[in-house]
Amino acid sequence: MTPGQRIRIWAMGAVAFLVMLYLLRSVLLPFVAGMAIAYFLDPLADRLERAGLSRILATAIITLFFFSLFGALLFLLIPVLEQQVVTFVQRLPGYVATLNERARPLLHEFYSHLSPAEVEKLQSSVGAYAGTAVGWVVEVGKGVLTGGIAILSILSLLFITPVVTFYLLRDWDHMVDTIDGWLPRHRAETIRGELKTIDRTLAGFVRGQATVCLTLAVFYGAGLTLTGLDLGLMIGIGTGLGAFVPYVGMLIGLIASMGLAIAQGAELHLIGGVGVVFIIGNILEGNILTPKLVGDRVGLHPVWIIFSLLAGGALFGFVGILLAVPAAAVIGVVVRFTLNNYLTSSLYHGGET
Repeated sequence: MTPGQRIRIWAMGAVAFLVMLYLLRSVLLPFVAGMAIAYFLDPLADRLERAGLSRILATAIITLFFFSLFGALLFLLIPVLEQQVVTFVQRLPGYVATLNERARPLLHEFYSHLSPAEVEKLQSSVGAYAGTAVGWVVEVGKGVLTGGIAILSILSLLFITPVVTFYLLRDWDHMVDTIDGWLPRHRAETIRGELKTIDRTLAGFVRGQATVCLTLAVFYGAGLTLTGLDLGLMIGIGTGLGAFVPYVGMLIGLIASMGLAIAQGAELHLIGGVGVVFIIGNILEGNILTPKLVGDRVGLHPVWIIFSLLAGGALFGFVGILLAVPAAAVIGVVVRFTLNNYLTSSLYHGGET
């Protein structure tokens, strides 16, 4: 078989996989979620297995503990979040009035330096861009909901995901050995090396960054709640989980927190408290958590992560968001491998080896 024929076969297989993923996206969510959780927990299962437990017993203990802890957290958080949302909705008209009152002098000062024609042009441009942005966000959100949670019931996540996690975690090493046996023998070592690079990248980002996000979610949620910020717990949890995309989650959380603090009355202790929480959180993330838990193993640029998440959500819904980072890691490793081969090839050197 010629190299060109092998490339065509692999390309056809990749296209067939993407087509099947697109066609089955409405039912894949609990399976993809279970696979992600199993990958996250596999090192712990290996550690318990080395300690003397059987793989089945280690898997059962880990799965039961993980989902019990997750369920307990939901049971404790949902009533608090519900109360904060109700309070926020009740106070929303007052927030809008406060922001409008504080912004009016600034807007008046800004518009005083512009001609009527420039003001009209600026307002029309802002309206057009705002409409475009809102429409784009709505389309992405619609794709996420339509492709994932809206079609799959919550019951499928509650009951199917733990079962999938248990079986995948139990058979993880066996599946790895089976896939290793499928590799082309003449390229097996090369592929194994690249797969190890992909695993290091995913382990550094998924396992390391997930731990960072959970820690920051607890810190920001508790810190913003203690400052007295309305929706402090929800914004704090969102800020921590948003740290999955470096810098973006913290920036959005800071803007939302400061805006809400100003709407609440712009009291100095509230704004100062919010600022202190984010300063400490940023120091904690940049100097302790990320260097210790993630380090320099990731190799995924933040812009590439943002693009992959948006593209995955737009194409495959919530399943696409779950698969976005692994896909980005695989593509990044393959591109770097191809580029390194190109830089050492005669195609780059013009006939020289």
